[in-house]
Amino acid sequence: MSVTVCLAPAHTIGYPNGGGHLWEYLNWALALRAVGCRVIWLEGIDDDKDNSTPRRRRWRGGDVRTCVTTLKARLESYGLTDSLALYSMNGGELRADLLNGCLDLDAAADADLLLTLWHSLPEHVVSRFRRTALVDTDPGLLQVWMTTGDIHPARYDIYFTVGETVGTPEARFPDCGLRWHYTPTAVFLPAWPLAPAGAGAAYTTVTHWWGGTFEFQGTTFSNDKGAAFLEYAELPSRTTANLELAVCLGDHQHELRARLEPLGWGVREAWDVSATPDMYRAYIQHSKGEFSCVKPYCPQFVNSWISNRTVSYLSSGKPAVVQHTGPSRFLPDAEGIFRFRSMDDAVGAFTALEADYDRHCRLARALAEEYFDGCRVVSRVLDRALA
Repeated sequence: MSVTVCLAPAHTIGYPNGGGHLWEYLNWALALRAVGCRVIWLEGIDDDKDNSTPRRRRWRGGDVRTCVTTLKARLESYGLTDSLALYSMNGGELRADLLNGCLDLDAAADADLLLTLWHSLPEHVVSRFRRTALVDTDPGLLQVWMTTGDIHPARYDIYFTVGETVGTPEARFPDCGLRWHYTPTAVFLPAWPLAPAGAGAAYTTVTHWWGGTFEFQGTTFSNDKGAAFLEYAELPSRTTANLELAVCLGDHQHELRARLEPLGWGVREAWDVSATPDMYRAYIQHSKGEFSCVKPYCPQFVNSWISNRTVSYLSSGKPAVVQHTGPSRFLPDAEGIFRFRSMDDAVGAFTALEADYDRHCRLARALAEEYFDGCRVVSRVLDRALA
């Protein structure tokens, strides 16, 4: 396929410790390359001339140039050599030292398609491309933000979403007058092969916990994953499964450890086990499976969403016990993936899973191969976006 795709992720350049965040988009990039596309990875720089104002605080890895160098090296390690393109978030010119060894927006805009996985890509960037597609990775939340005016996305030629109910009567949120095309999230299967769990391995997840609340149509909704997990704080006492959470602990380290470890949870600092793409993949592949809750608004909105992280577990042959977010046209509730609605559901899922673990490992991989194979996913997206 002789097509150049410019992939725009959600600001990975300013989060060098986010190995899982990078994989969300790396799966798409590797799949695009595998089907024959040239891939350009487009990142925004919010920088000033002297690099000394409070804006610098946005760059969690420190100096902007260091972040650029780090991302470029990580992309090159996955064969995406000379793929990084940079643009200025405010529409100005970037310093020459930042662009050294990178493409600029003029070069990126020659692509056949801009494939955006970030709803806040600036209009002055989107408008430069002759064909554009948005993939909504925050189903429900994005549509609410658009409705309330909290964000004003640029206009695209076509809109995709990873939420199965978006734009359907099942969704409890608006469609914003747009036609949304469902696409599964993508996993690049060769990068996530079957990996047997080690002795004593735990069911794990990698997560941020804090997200606050938001108002919509007179109701307060929670974007706080920690609140969802704490509803299941007693789970280790009701199952023989070994459970571990890798959480970005921050200033809450002592508080969370004191609360969760006495209840039987293993607690890890997420940046200790997932700061790079290789570390994140290794952590998942050395796990026995996944246990994870979702942000409370997901089941309330019935967005029928599944995370790219969970699909990476499935691809690795790791069964997943994850919170139910709504009806699915293809996901089972208790075959390779267990989608729970209550504590009793979660306990029952582990009982069934532990009784026939090897079969559920095979089913997990089969689900990834049948529905989330990145090469199939991106091929369908390209067929529709370039039609």
